[in-house]
Amino acid sequence: MSGVNLSGIVKAYGAVQVVHGIDLEVAEKEFVVLVGPSGCGKSTTLRMVAGLEEITAGELTIDDRRMNRVAPKDRDVAMVFQNYALYPHLNVADNMAFGLRIRKMPKDEIKTTIDDVAEILGLTPYLDRRPADLSGGQRQRVAMGRAIVRHPKVFLFDEPLSNLDAKLRTQMRAEIKRLHNRLGVTSIYVTHDQVEAMTLADRIVVMNDGNIEQVGTPMELFNDPANVFVAGFLGSPPMNQIKGVLTATGAQIEGTEIKLSGAVNDNVGRDVIVGIRPEHVTLEAGEDTTALPIALDLVEPLGSEALLHARSGDDNLVFKADTNGDIAHLSGVKEVHVPSHLVKLFDAETGRALNLGA
Repeated sequence: MSGVNLSGIVKAYGAVQVVHGIDLEVAEKEFVVLVGPSGCGKSTTLRMVAGLEEITAGELTIDDRRMNRVAPKDRDVAMVFQNYALYPHLNVADNMAFGLRIRKMPKDEIKTTIDDVAEILGLTPYLDRRPADLSGGQRQRVAMGRAIVRHPKVFLFDEPLSNLDAKLRTQMRAEIKRLHNRLGVTSIYVTHDQVEAMTLADRIVVMNDGNIEQVGTPMELFNDPANVFVAGFLGSPPMNQIKGVLTATGAQIEGTEIKLSGAVNDNVGRDVIVGIRPEHVTLEAGEDTTALPIALDLVEPLGSEALLHARSGDDNLVFKADTNGDIAHLSGVKEVHVPSHLVKLFDAETGRALNLGA
């Protein structure tokens, strides 16, 4: 089993602790994405798995073998870096073969391996070129190829697409996903881009300030965020969060009572944060919806849909609406309709999700 297990992992630089005792199990062949804002500890965690950072406390195992004191070269992991880390004086074939030659693999096996991986990555026509003669996307494929040829137990990706333009990032995301489906190697991927996390991951690990906030599939985290941080980090645009107070029949926000599908029970008067996803509202009333008055500031057309930037009291809100090929009808929007079963509630003090029906 080529799984990775982190148990009580701590990283400290002197008296400053940057990773606070995290626990995470990555199953064999799973693609797990660590996501969070800059400085949250995700890259540090990845580097501890790679052996590039010393573990202060806790235990790391790979394939059921304790790795805390094992040298990086002996961990059987391969890392793809943000800056490609290619040798500029070597051509593509030699860059990919470098690690194999260090391991004294026979020349004929090296050539066969390089040819096979180059075919997978579409690099066969570029094997004689140097990195300076390649595009950004081609260089990133070479960096991935150098990792693949080693046939490691675990792939580690440290924000590999952040240097590419938007179009190339989209293409490379698809290539990485197809590559993982084909090779089936356990993979841990770090990014600050929640779109990358949602599209690539089997499971997402949301980190904040050196802690794990929530772990789950992309849709689990999107539909049922554990707290206001996860709700505000995942989703584009993120979930609207409005201060409110629970009543006997719903949640009171800015003079409007939002219907709720769960029973309020003995929570009347409790201060809450009402979460509404931009894509969950409609412009027309439906069964079991609440009309939420808004003051429209801006309509931002995106093609088939538009973003409605609006205010409700002191809150800045964003909602999505279909354009149907035209945005003229959106300029007069004065309210959106909120389905009760899609409203999320969070405790105003702790930020934790509430399940009133439980």
